[in-house]
Amino acid sequence: MPLVPLKRRRLIRKLRKLGFSGPYPGGRHQYMRRGPLKIRIPNPHSSRDVGIPILKQILPQLDISEEDWHKL
Repeated sequence: MPLVPLKRRRLIRKLRKLGFSGPYPGGRHQYMRRGPLKIRIPNPHSSRDVGIPILKQILPQLDISEEDWHKL
C-alpha cells in the first residue's frame, strides 16, 4: 500500500501510538519527542495535508517501514 497524504492530527495520533509526546513549540516548527529523538512536524497553520515527501523524511527518522506505518 503506497503512502498517502494525511491530516496533521492523524500524523500526531500515529506518532503518539509510537510513544511520542507533544507537540511542543519549537523555533519555526513544532516537534514531538520520544526520549532523545525529536521529530519536527508541519505547522498547524497550514490547511493542507501532510504530503508524501514529508512523510518520506519522517519515516526513516522513526526507523519504521511504510508497511508498519500503515498498520498504526
